Amino acid sequence: MNFLDGSLFPENQQKLVITAAPYGPEWMPSDFPEDIPVTIDEQIQKAVDCYNAGATVLHLHVRELDGKGSKRLSKFNELIAGVRNAVPEMIIQVGGSISFAPEDDGSVAKWLSDDTRHMLAELTPAPDQVTIAINTNQMNVVEQMCEADLAGTSLGTPEGYRAYREMTIPAGPEWVEEHIRRLSANGIQTHFQLANTAQLETVERMMRRGTCNVPLILTWVAIGGGFDAPNIYNLANFVRACPDGSVLTLESSMLNVLPLNMMAIAMGLHVRCGNEDNIWTQRRDRKMGSVEQIEQLVRISREFGRDIATAAEARAIYRIGTFYKDADETLAQNGFAPNRRPFWKGVPMPAPQPVPQPA
Repeated sequence: MNFLDGSLFPENQQKLVITAAPYGPEWMPSDFPEDIPVTIDEQIQKAVDCYNAGATVLHLHVRELDGKGSKRLSKFNELIAGVRNAVPEMIIQVGGSISFAPEDDGSVAKWLSDDTRHMLAELTPAPDQVTIAINTNQMNVVEQMCEADLAGTSLGTPEGYRAYREMTIPAGPEWVEEHIRRLSANGIQTHFQLANTAQLETVERMMRRGTCNVPLILTWVAIGGGFDAPNIYNLANFVRACPDGSVLTLESSMLNVLPLNMMAIAMGLHVRCGNEDNIWTQRRDRKMGSVEQIEQLVRISREFGRDIATAAEARAIYRIGTFYKDADETLAQNGFAPNRRPFWKGVPMPAPQPVPQPA
């Protein structure tokens, strides 16, 4: 991404898109009973509350009545239908893991099988987005957490800590390409959840081969444990690697969430918050719910002079419903240099466009 003079002026930035992740699949309800919804009605109401607070994207997981993350796609259909009815304008973004919660005490947290995750393309009603990981990777979400982050929670127990320490993401190239194809065929947008620039380069290569003809709507997930650490050097490298046509959201965990989101607001990028990412205030003097986190970002963004996107504006920014016909259009619309032609030498450059002349 290029940052020209005036890039930090709010009038030159997109309105802020806030993604809420209020279902906290790594937690048990007892970890934060005031904020973690369990029944379907409670989960629908949480979406409504997040929307009313200013979030226009809902990162959706589903919970069973026993408090565990649901692995039943019928439950996803039920929740999506309920959210669609309650807040039809909200962008529904289904978490591509479905649920990574351990099956039983002592089990390792893991993503569901390739075939099961492919079935997300068949959800009814269809979500607007499904998130996708690129390249099989470690996802040790507790690696950069400290004792204070885990105190009094299920992740602070030896079995809970081990379960999430050993988690990995299966996302091989054949599965990824097929998953994107199925999502696109059903009008569902792929939202890329990327750990580092190497994964972004893989996405670019897919686009250059014509196997990924979609907008580059992505989140940089800076949580450590196989993903980038949330520091300014990693952030700068990732942002610099993103083409100008991409739409970038920042995500981190625990007390890193707010500082990273403040950087996103200042830079014209987009933000994510909620109890899936953090449950504490910055002083750790109490737990902080998803709605309060959204309200905090709305307040800070307004202090920066940057308005919050409406649902319609968020859909336009995210290019919901947009797909491309081939690699050339995909590269051009996402801001990448075109594919090299056999007779081209040097650095490929987009063809210059005619300059409109005054009448």
